[in-house]
Amino acid sequence: MLEVGEANFQSDVIERSLQAPVVVELYSPRSQGSNALGAVLAQLSTEYAGKFLVARIDVDANPQVAQAFGVQAVPTVIAILRGQPVPLFQGVLGEPEVRQYLDQLLTVAVANGITGRAEPVGPVGEAAEEEAPNLRYEQAENAVAAGDLDGAIAAYEELLKETPNDAEAKSGLARVQLVKRTQDVPADVRTRAADNPTDVEAQLLVADVDLMGGHVDDAFARLISTVQATSGDERNAVRLHLLELFEVVGADDERVVKARRRLMAALF
Repeated sequence: MLEVGEANFQSDVIERSLQAPVVVELYSPRSQGSNALGAVLAQLSTEYAGKFLVARIDVDANPQVAQAFGVQAVPTVIAILRGQPVPLFQGVLGEPEVRQYLDQLLTVAVANGITGRAEPVGPVGEAAEEEAPNLRYEQAENAVAAGDLDGAIAAYEELLKETPNDAEAKSGLARVQLVKRTQDVPADVRTRAADNPTDVEAQLLVADVDLMGGHVDDAFARLISTVQATSGDERNAVRLHLLELFEVVGADDERVVKARRRLMAALF
């Protein structure tokens, strides 16, 4: 976690956001809620091991930064991707809710070719304790950054041949496949899906688009309804697709847990 002000915002936030997402908490030391949220972000930053960097900005000491982002209350959390702000949320949220926003942010980051790892920050002794980026995924991440989605898919698949239960490789593969599927989406796909609930191709693609847009519950509900409306091979294809979207969002996400229960009920 990095403390940032007006003087180092360009170097420590904007420039770092070219490599990995930067999550910015705009806070006030007078706010107890800010302190609680800061602790949650610090915990998740460690858990996600370099997938994003957390920067904190004291709005009392840096009013111009707060004004630039239109901060109306603290804490407010935004993300910076390739130098551009992405609104996340305002107020104090619990760890499960914050995790949901971060997972959506990482999906958007992959879609924009941002797959690098945030460099450790802080004093030398402190940095040494940080978990080093896992070079195991470097080939796949570099391929995504270069726009080579097929190369990234091949790299993740190779990793899964070696270690079939590698959760990060599974998630990475699912994210890249999602990005690839949502390129060049037909303009009429939502109309097709609305007109024909059993048009599996249209339902799958609209669910993908919804997930990319952060409408996770909508994507899951659509596919569960499609499972109920289909049978045989088509039903199995929808089921497998939904399981892949679960990998994108994360198995521990509460929305996945609930949707998994609903899927089981729809199947049996």
